[in-house]
Amino acid sequence: MLKHNAGTKVGKGTYWNFSTGERIDISAEGVLPGGKNDVYYRLPATGILVLAPVLGLLYAAFLPFIGIAMLVKVVLNKVASAVTAPTQRAASFGWRPSESYLAGKKKGSDAAKKDEGGESPGNKEG
Repeated sequence: MLKHNAGTKVGKGTYWNFSTGERIDISAEGVLPGGKNDVYYRLPATGILVLAPVLGLLYAAFLPFIGIAMLVKVVLNKVASAVTAPTQRAASFGWRPSESYLAGKKKGSDAAKKDEGGESPGNKEG
């Protein structure tokens, strides 16, 4: 049997928990540590060394598909935000809790005067 749950009595061997990367060496009969959801696989160290290049090859083979899936997700998020943006603007009441105007908000006339090169009433030099 290759697969064992934590807390079960097992024989001599090397047991690997792939979710945590933990390796347990049992020299005689013993009980595997961990919670009830932990799963251990009985595999010698040479078995892991043989499996590592195979798993690396699988990762390299599926990497382009992972990139394509990420691209599709980004595009779908952009499309969804473009579709829902008008609804969000209509439902929004203009409250922005992350903005603070500790010095006060600029008035429309002051901003227009600064753009024209004029002097604002609050900014007199001399």
